[in-house]
Amino acid sequence: MYTVNKNTKLVFNLLMLIGLVAMVVGFYKDPHRAWPSLMINNYFFLAIAAFAIFFVALQYASEAAWAITVKRVAESITSYFIYGGIIMILIVIAGILHFHDNHIWHWMAHGIMDPNDEHYDAIIHGKEAYLNPSSFLIRSIIYVFGWWFAAKKFKQLSKAEDNEGGLKNHKKAITISAIFIVFFGYTSSMMAWDWIMSIDTHWFSTLFGWFVFSSMGVTGFTAIALFSIYLKRKGYLEHVNENHIHDLGKWIFSFSILWTYMWFSQFMLIWYANIPEEVTYFLARWDNYNTLFWLTSAVNLLFPLILLMSRDGKRNFSFIIAIGVIILIGHWCNIYLMIAPGTLFEHWKIGFIEIGMFCGFLGLFLTIVHNSLTKTNLIPHNHPYIDEAKHHHI
Repeated sequence: MYTVNKNTKLVFNLLMLIGLVAMVVGFYKDPHRAWPSLMINNYFFLAIAAFAIFFVALQYASEAAWAITVKRVAESITSYFIYGGIIMILIVIAGILHFHDNHIWHWMAHGIMDPNDEHYDAIIHGKEAYLNPSSFLIRSIIYVFGWWFAAKKFKQLSKAEDNEGGLKNHKKAITISAIFIVFFGYTSSMMAWDWIMSIDTHWFSTLFGWFVFSSMGVTGFTAIALFSIYLKRKGYLEHVNENHIHDLGKWIFSFSILWTYMWFSQFMLIWYANIPEEVTYFLARWDNYNTLFWLTSAVNLLFPLILLMSRDGKRNFSFIIAIGVIILIGHWCNIYLMIAPGTLFEHWKIGFIEIGMFCGFLGLFLTIVHNSLTKTNLIPHNHPYIDEAKHHHI
């Protein structure tokens, strides 16, 4: 069984303390900047945990063997989801109530859908059937608790499989996975429309759901790879070898290419069409976030493309760690660029509030995942494909 030493716990607690201080400072001095920072950092880790749920379901539905040796790592990452999900629901409620200057979603402003109000916006009013506080909150609750329920069932069935053996629990997990993947396919796109795309209420993109999903995939696979390498180096996961990490590296590489394709397709079509209500989305990022916009796009494309293209690059543990950290930073910046321009406009900066909150959520995420790892056998020894996974070779 995995154990967390005192020094590691101390680091996690220190990170959470930094985050708490940053949160107090942010909400006291500049709540208009603190709310988007809270959402950006919570969503970043929430998306990783959400993709980990999808990853577990995908392995069951496809009956894949290679990932069984890292399945418990993914299951442990899903443990963060309910915490991040509840925080997200609280952010939504605070936005609806305009609590402490929470104005993340402009369409929630008073009078904006009232034709008799001076702040009336006809375009936003036209979206009232979908964008209204009650249905927005209900959908958010469905996303969070629907995904959490699936994660909980997967962990229960996985534990029961360890204790009981046989195929009964495995077959149940396959059935639930098939249902969940369809549910996830719809709700992950709707989540992207609601929580992120509706921040820029006048704008919409038919590719946006896939764009957000591809970013979830990159960060999710990267997190699974980093945790697996960490545990391997600590003497656990004895059956994980360079072949398993190679496969995770291939998925990081392929999802990075998918993200780039989605980014370029969305950008190129809008730029080429040059329709005013569409190009405003990118103009806001060019005018006020120009350096960060192009740097983030280059990092999220070039680093995975160049450094993970070779076979050796995907099998070198130290190399995967280095590129993984760069990828996570790049996609944090990507999330920042999806949320900040519609909330902070030109009044933005990445300082102690943003970095401090990131440290806090990182500490919370690591604490929850490591605690979950200590409560489970890291190798699912009664899984029907475990022998095949142990001898995986490519």
